[in-house]
Amino acid sequence: MLKGNAIIGQSGGPTSVINSSLGGIIDGAKQFDQIEKILGMRFGIEGFMAGNIVDLGEESAETISGLKQTPSSALGSCRHKLTDDDLPVVLDMIKKANIRYVFLIGGNDTMDTIHRIEVYAKENNYELTGIGVPKTVDNDLFGTDHTPGFASAARYIALSVMQAGTLARDMQKVDQFVVFQAIGRDSGWLTASAAAGKRSDADAPHILCLPERAFDKDKFLGDVKKCYDKHGWVSISCGEGITFADGSPVSASQTTDKFNNVEFGAMGGTSAAMALHRMISNEFGFRGEFQVTESLPMCAADRAVQQDIEEAYMCGQAAVELAKQGQTGLMVSLVREAASTYKCGTGTANLVDVAVKAKPMPDEFINSDGNFITGAFLDYLRPLVGPLPEYVKLACNNFNV
Repeated sequence: MLKGNAIIGQSGGPTSVINSSLGGIIDGAKQFDQIEKILGMRFGIEGFMAGNIVDLGEESAETISGLKQTPSSALGSCRHKLTDDDLPVVLDMIKKANIRYVFLIGGNDTMDTIHRIEVYAKENNYELTGIGVPKTVDNDLFGTDHTPGFASAARYIALSVMQAGTLARDMQKVDQFVVFQAIGRDSGWLTASAAAGKRSDADAPHILCLPERAFDKDKFLGDVKKCYDKHGWVSISCGEGITFADGSPVSASQTTDKFNNVEFGAMGGTSAAMALHRMISNEFGFRGEFQVTESLPMCAADRAVQQDIEEAYMCGQAAVELAKQGQTGLMVSLVREAASTYKCGTGTANLVDVAVKAKPMPDEFINSDGNFITGAFLDYLRPLVGPLPEYVKLACNNFNV
């Protein structure tokens, strides 16, 4: 068994439960005799290369326990794309700090980072254990039933659209439509989660614009007209990354990050919700609203799902268990163990199979028109987000004067 220090890092966008995974790793590492010191990367791999390392073993038990209820990334994060030139710097820092165990909590790009570090160390004859812990509100990681953080963000989206839809329904003489934009560059998991609280055809949302389906302006406007004629108002949930058939973003954003991903919330650009708002207003002359929450679903601790918090912690502890078994090059995964009654355990996925890939919603979760979800998606989603409120509607029976 390797003996030395462990280091933990957080990367990419946060979630409301990412710190629960951090706490799980720390608690697990304290019970692993081969780990001498538990260190943390301040601001991810970028901070680590600059020597920005903290001693997590010095934190109080109260602080570690409180991580479960604390949103955002306690260690700080980064979106640094690891280059070939970075790898010798990383390995040099690993050797200087006597690190034998690396745990990174993150999404696709983070899994690529730890995979490359683990492979490079092996190529240079340095024994190192590298384990990834999944995290992303987008829910687009391969090899796992769902990702820690998704359920809480999905609940945030569902409640937001339910409440905004109730408002839009009652304000339809003022605003005839509302467009809600959800996070999701390449996948529509969160966009589709807007429908979790829908109980009747008239309830919000009425139309979903998913990144998995090419956006067709004429079809979209036709759907809007049908809904308006039927209900007197329209609720739309769209993904930030929806594109036309030629691949160009509906948002018309041109800014990219270090991973060459389009930054839909970048300054100077527009949003998909704004673009849809403009289309509807220009076509029908309707007055309406658009709502872009950006990072709010990533850090809304008040809407976090307790089950999500516990599963995130469980993933952190499972990562240390894999290290105890001498395994490396793996990401912890969540496995749904029962079909009838929800129960979830942990498994593993190879880092090489997860890195830099996105998991779209499967076809059976999207209706044939491509503008809404199926019952199969709701069966998948509802055990994750938990019970949602039921709002009443006045019967409004006519009174004859």
